[in-house]
Order: sequence, then structure tokens, then C-alpha cells
Amino acid sequence: MSTNTRQKVLATLLSRPRITINEIAENVGINPISVRHHISALEAESLVDSEEERHGVGRPRRVYFLTEAGVEKFPTRYVRLTTRLLEQLKESVPAPIVSKLFTEMAKDMANDFASPEMQNMSMEDRLRVLQNLLKQEGFLIEWERQGDQYHIHETSCPYYHVGHNHPEVCSVDQIIISSMLSVPAAKTQCILNGDQLCTYVVPALAIKEISK
Repeated sequence: MSTNTRQKVLATLLSRPRITINEIAENVGINPISVRHHISALEAESLVDSEEERHGVGRPRRVYFLTEAGVEKFPTRYVRLTTRLLEQLKESVPAPIVSKLFTEMAKDMANDFASPEMQNMSMEDRLRVLQNLLKQEGFLIEWERQGDQYHIHETSCPYYHVGHNHPEVCSVDQIIISSMLSVPAAKTQCILNGDQLCTYVVPALAIKEISK
């Protein structure tokens, strides 16, 4: 197995968990048959796992993701360290305090991102700024307008592996999105619940525009 291609497959699964063989092939730039060969070898080493996932009408599709051992192949051992820290934190303080800590952290991050210029931006301009800033944090997001709403899709989440044991981390991006857009963001899909993407829905107009 090509070491370079193997690393590309692992890196793709790190940044985009729960994707199909064809999606991996498209990202890595090789054919699906070659991807299956690499995936089989990685599964044999317990670095990759898979499961069937319902996706609209028709037969379930098989999606692939890194195991904890697979994530640990990367230089940063953030998953194991972060998980242990959170476990210790939860043993030391009540659950509401833990949730409050995540909320305050997310608000601080949003304040760091925010700028006075955003107050005069349209919703779409705010979304573009949000998209670029979250990319720096490891999120890959896409957005689209559907009627009087915008649907914000996260195709990659840096908290995915930690979130399996500590779903509180999911509040971080939701609070950042709500704070930066100045409107409540409603979560309608979540990768941790077996959905393909995490999706947030916000009104098409900023509060300033609605009040006019």
C-alpha cells in the first residue's frame, strides 16, 4: 500500500468523517476500487470503521470514519487528551457548570471573531465572514438560501471525535454562529445523531434588517 495514499485517505476521514467510498475517492484523487483496497487494510488495523446510514429514499449507504486509534495516527493526540480532561472535569464539577463553561468559551470565541464592521453587513456578508473564520478553527461550512431561511451545513467538524463521549462540545459552534449572525441558529441535523451533516437554520434577514 502506498504510504502517501494511505495518509491521504486517513486525512480525508479526519476532516470529513462518515463519507462513502466514492466520496473518499473524489477527495483523494484515485478510483473507488483502489480506495476499497486501502480501506480494507486500514480496517484490518482497526484504524477505520464503518456502518450503514440511511440517506433519503432507497437503500442505506455505507459510511466510513476513523476509530480513536485512527485519529491517534496524527501528530496531535488531542482526542485522548481532551477526552481525559473532560472526564476529570465532569467528575469534579456538576453538569450544569460544565455546560456553562462551554457556553462562556463559545461566547469568548465569538467576541474574538466579531468586528464593528459586521453590524452594518447584510446576512450574506456575515455568512461569508463566518465561513472564513470557522475554517480557521477547523470547520468546513457551506450555506444556501431556502426561502426565508439560510441553511448552514458543516461538512467537517474538528470536535467530531470528542463529541461522541462529550456532546456538550456541539454547543460551541452553535453559539458562535448565533452570536456572529445576531440571530438564533436552530440545529436541524447532527453528525453525532447519524446525519450526514450538521445543519443550522437561521432567518434570511439580520435583526437590524428585520426591524426596518
